[in-house]
Amino acid sequence: MLDEPRSGRLAAWGNALLAGLVSPDEAAHRIADEDASHRVAGLPGESGQVGLTLALGRLRALGAKGLRVALPIAGHPLGLSGPPEFNAHALDAGEAVIATGAALGLVPEVSAAGPEGDQHIEVVWRCQAVREAPPADVPSLSEAERELAEALREATEVLSRLNVAGAGPVAEAALEAYRARAERGREVLAPGYPPRAIRVLELAQRVGALVDIAYTAGGDGREHGGAVSASEITARAEALRPVERTSRRAQVAAYNAYVEERERGGL
Repeated sequence: MLDEPRSGRLAAWGNALLAGLVSPDEAAHRIADEDASHRVAGLPGESGQVGLTLALGRLRALGAKGLRVALPIAGHPLGLSGPPEFNAHALDAGEAVIATGAALGLVPEVSAAGPEGDQHIEVVWRCQAVREAPPADVPSLSEAERELAEALREATEVLSRLNVAGAGPVAEAALEAYRARAERGREVLAPGYPPRAIRVLELAQRVGALVDIAYTAGGDGREHGGAVSASEITARAEALRPVERTSRRAQVAAYNAYVEERERGGL
């Protein structure tokens, strides 16, 4: 969770575009970030793949009022509302974007192109029909903030028990990646989002960073390898699973805050 999900960028900057707060070119640039290209396939009214600028305009013409994020994993369809075919594709990708008002969802298909050593990332968003229904297990921002405070304590305790809070190259590299992400992530949520959503997302990313460190580092702060037994790895996963779940729920709540505010009449 040290990296922002592509679905988060698409929803955040797509919402800013739908609200008229950024230009189409800026939204497309922010969504693509370091990827070489983003295209959308299967969009109603388009026979082939189209660029993000055209796709976002088409979604608005089709009735899209806002974009939500889903971050599902096996056994936890977080942010999804069906049908099963779309849910299965979103689960395979681990993320999706749902266009509210248009009954459409987009799932990223990521591939690397180019010769080895000089590859670039290409993304195709597959558009499918979705069910217009409340998304699964998404908390409010206030609920997410409360849950995250406890999750942060739990993650810190797990790291302390494992003695990996600041030891070893793996933990250090992960912490440095998080710090760098935080420094350049002040505009991770696009214009139009409430300040509380920014706070929640930043804390969720911090908790996610701690979870990643605990998953990858052994008792001596190095990658686990042979230094950690299978039973210890299983115990660690059991301890971290609810913390990781809380972090994902909070991220979805933050990205979806624009739509929630709009539906309540706050925007």
